Amino acid sequence: MPHSLVLNLFPQSPIPASHLSGRHLHALFLDLVRSQDPALSTALHKQTSEKAFTLSALQTREPQPVLQYQQDRAIAAGTPCWWRISLLDEALFGKLAHLWLNLSLKQPWHLGAAELRVSSILGTAQPRQPWAGFSSYAQLYEQASERDRQIKFQFCTPTTFRQTKYDSALPTKELVFQSLLRRWNQYSEIPFPEAIVEPIFPSYFDIRTEIVIDSRSKLIGCVGEMTFAILGEVDEQTIQRINTLADFAMYAGVGRKTPMGMGMVRRRI
Repeated sequence: MPHSLVLNLFPQSPIPASHLSGRHLHALFLDLVRSQDPALSTALHKQTSEKAFTLSALQTREPQPVLQYQQDRAIAAGTPCWWRISLLDEALFGKLAHLWLNLSLKQPWHLGAAELRVSSILGTAQPRQPWAGFSSYAQLYEQASERDRQIKFQFCTPTTFRQTKYDSALPTKELVFQSLLRRWNQYSEIPFPEAIVEPIFPSYFDIRTEIVIDSRSKLIGCVGEMTFAILGEVDEQTIQRINTLADFAMYAGVGRKTPMGMGMVRRRI
């Protein structure tokens, strides 16, 4: 069952811009996991296949079409922040259930040298927080449209894809939907065939490139809007499967470095 959790946080001390990278937030997530299950934290750190979780960058404003993905200045102490964690593996959520249910609001956590406290955790969508939510894989499939032939995506943080030895920031249908399909087939028990990608074609795009820089790398990704159309004579089951993958994007993300805040994608209605 995919889960999308939003943690509302308050820094107790300033967070330097150098500690707001995806690498530091990845370390914070593993620290949270380690507090409940040290072996699981080690296993997640070593995982090299499709990751069972995604993370956002730390956000200091309400959700917008393009989210903050890197900060060029420190976040002051007392600034309300939110942080999205999605979990694709039901077993992973179950192992961490005690963390979400019993997390002490007085317990400090550390992002680099900065101290954070969690004020609340949201697990269901709110009027001002659409990034929280959950659904079983079966529900995602059953509730997906059998008729909707327009798939509108918002690339909310820079999204890039590995092609051979290099990265590509251009979101082709193969790169976008095969990324979703791999994660769906790995974590759901309702496998879809690769052929469902064939009738999908881009019909609109308003995207631009953005550079993400940290101490180890520089990546170029795309942000903006893109619409894919399902064209030709396509059966209802295939249409439903494509729509399922589109709805799944909120949880799974798209492309590379989703545990580092990249590839956050939402379907637009």
